[in-house]
Amino acid sequence: MPTTLTETIERCRASGLRRTKALEELLATLMQSPRPMTLAELASSPRLRDQCDKATVFRLLQRLAEKGIVRRLGLHERAAYFTLLLPGSHQDYLICTGCGTIESVKAPCPVHELEDEIRRKSGFRNLYHELEFFGTCPACA
Repeated sequence: MPTTLTETIERCRASGLRRTKALEELLATLMQSPRPMTLAELASSPRLRDQCDKATVFRLLQRLAEKGIVRRLGLHERAAYFTLLLPGSHQDYLICTGCGTIESVKAPCPVHELEDEIRRKSGFRNLYHELEFFGTCPACA
């Protein structure tokens, strides 16, 4: 179920975030990106570089992550990558422990059935998972 920019902005407002031009441009940039992006990539993107500074982008990303609208990916000692969390959409990632690159897993998620079983047995609502695989990419191997 694809989510529109307007729906994502409404999710932000419902979680207590103020609608600003910088927020709109950040969400649009993440929504249009085919892959997770770093803070530096986002701050220098055409939609954001003239709109706000890197510190503002960082603060927005932190707030969005706290509200569960953006997911932070990556190794702690490396640059973080950020991706938009969209209702009804799910993506797992491969992360290289050598160079830190991130790519989407091109296989069905192996955890969905387990998630359904845990939901039934525990009674938890709004259950979700985030799956990241760590290893060495072909370029680093």
